Amino acid sequence: MKPMTKTATQEFEEKPTKKCSTKTLFGFASDMALLGYAKPNEYTPEIDTAYQFDPTTTRAILAGFMHNRRVLVQGYHGTGKSTHIEQVAARLNWACIRINLDSHISRTDLIGRDAIVVKDGQQVTAFQEGIIPWALRRPIALVFDEYDAGRPDVMFVLQRILEARGKLTLLDQNTVITPHPYFRMFATSNTIGLGDATGLYHGTQPINQGQMDRWNIVTTLNYLAPEMELGILTARLPEMNNAKGRATLEQMVAMANLTRQGFMQGDISTVMSPRTVLSWAENFLIFADLTLAFRLSFLNKCDEMERATIAEYYQRCFDVDVLAAA
Repeated sequence: MKPMTKTATQEFEEKPTKKCSTKTLFGFASDMALLGYAKPNEYTPEIDTAYQFDPTTTRAILAGFMHNRRVLVQGYHGTGKSTHIEQVAARLNWACIRINLDSHISRTDLIGRDAIVVKDGQQVTAFQEGIIPWALRRPIALVFDEYDAGRPDVMFVLQRILEARGKLTLLDQNTVITPHPYFRMFATSNTIGLGDATGLYHGTQPINQGQMDRWNIVTTLNYLAPEMELGILTARLPEMNNAKGRATLEQMVAMANLTRQGFMQGDISTVMSPRTVLSWAENFLIFADLTLAFRLSFLNKCDEMERATIAEYYQRCFDVDVLAAA
């Protein structure tokens, strides 16, 4: 990222002017009028041509971009929540920056701090602004990952800018920042702000309901339909895009869906995400042994008490005792 300065938006186009079509960019028809930027800049994500868009989630994210709505995408891990926002931004040529709200992110990381800098050959103390003031001045989509894992003092920093015209006051600088007209804000979370009652997402916490109320749109992204997931796998793994390979991939996706059903029902605590399936397929190409690749990619990550259940799923799909093979 370039050094964060108080300079205006010289490295960005001021506003989107390119007319776009949801059918062309995202594969489904919609009456929503879309505008994107004429060309990407260094903060625009790269386009993943294999990415599959969920129409409902895509419409919600597009409403965020086109109508300045604050959009929270909630769902199980591995469903592609953050990637979904990034890939929408990529196709609109919109600058996009992701921030992971882990427990080490502090208020000063986001807002800024006094730091010693060298100016005219001398050390002086100067305020270095954080990512939020820097982004607010620019036409950037700011995405907060793991929103429900943020520290309380950090979360209250975000409360004011969650409002569409929310200004940010820098007390140390006696400065009030008005957001750029095309600044946008998104977030992703595993829970919906009520905390984690399942024990699956350690480190998450309840979110102040006054803050949750400021999110204009909350959408849920579930795992992909089997045919969509198969489409991603064959696009990423052209070596398996043949009759035999596709049959194997279909069985792998079926296996993954059994773990997801078991996860949602509380039978197991580890789930196969789409990225796990992709890793399994890649390892299969390396080892030329599907069962060995499964053990290395997923089974060895699972609780020993749950491996018998997972072995049962595997037996259903491949007629192989994965535990005996070990």
